[in-house]
Amino acid sequence: MQKQNAVRRQWLVAASLALAGASLPSMAAAASADGYPQAPIKFVVGFSAGSTIDLVARMVGDALGTSLKQPVVVENRTGANGMLAARTVAQAAPDGYTILISNSSSITVNPLLYKDLQYDPLKDFAPVTTVVSVPFVLTVNPENTRVKGVEDVKSLIDLARKQPDTLSYGSAGNGNLMHLAGAQLATMADVRMLHVPYRGAAPMEAGLLAREVDFGFDTLSGVPLIKAGKLRALAVSTAKRWHDLPDVPALAELGYPDFDISFWVGVFAPAGTPEPIVQRLNTAIAAAAKDPKVRERLMQQGAPMTQTPAAFRQKIEEELAQNARLIQRANIRLE
Repeated sequence: MQKQNAVRRQWLVAASLALAGASLPSMAAAASADGYPQAPIKFVVGFSAGSTIDLVARMVGDALGTSLKQPVVVENRTGANGMLAARTVAQAAPDGYTILISNSSSITVNPLLYKDLQYDPLKDFAPVTTVVSVPFVLTVNPENTRVKGVEDVKSLIDLARKQPDTLSYGSAGNGNLMHLAGAQLATMADVRMLHVPYRGAAPMEAGLLAREVDFGFDTLSGVPLIKAGKLRALAVSTAKRWHDLPDVPALAELGYPDFDISFWVGVFAPAGTPEPIVQRLNTAIAAAAKDPKVRERLMQQGAPMTQTPAAFRQKIEEELAQNARLIQRANIRLE
């Protein structure tokens, strides 16, 4: 009997230790969420400094540094249309200290085009929120003699029709939404144009200014150049005109009623990040986007737009399906 009691006591102790051990991860997660953040946060950006994604990341980082009382450091890991940055965060510890700031291309286009992606947009990330929604602006350089006389979309398409596979457009990378926008325009207008990929939106814009390419779907960072006469805006890519360029028509007005392409800048944590941390980030970013000073700065980059993590995940799922149809229609193929 004594031996049986001893064995029973040993079994109970072992079971208690096992239960305690099993609860340690959840207890640690809860503790980290309660005290979060206790160290600097790193924002990993897959595009070049000065791009819309980079500027939005720095605006949000400055605001969060104040509200969360920890520094936010922005790290630019450019290349492969944002894939390098996405891979880095997908493989990071899910503790809320390594965060991806990305555009929709990296999340809802790359998975449809690249075989060796090394991340799954729905399995490897915890969506936090979108920050802004951004239209593209179809622009040409008026000093570029190759597009001399191009004053509107019609004259651009007429030129492309006269010079098949010659008129070139730049993008922020293969498979980037800028690429899809150019391919979609060519498909709808039934013309053949040459795609030239760059390593980000800012280098593409520099290529336009240097007359390396003939046109491009630029981000809103090009608006000051448009107003200064350095670039000429022919149209915006969304269904409606952009408030800061009221005289520039939407492509939907110009005989392309189904043309409506924009991109968002969003925030992601690695999958497995405790929900309270994801929610803390979501709440802090939503509050920052409502702050008048931050909102004014964000509006220079796009339309402020925050949402719940669940709504953001649903948006990603819907855009994956939508972009798959767009890629099929435009016959874009990459490896």
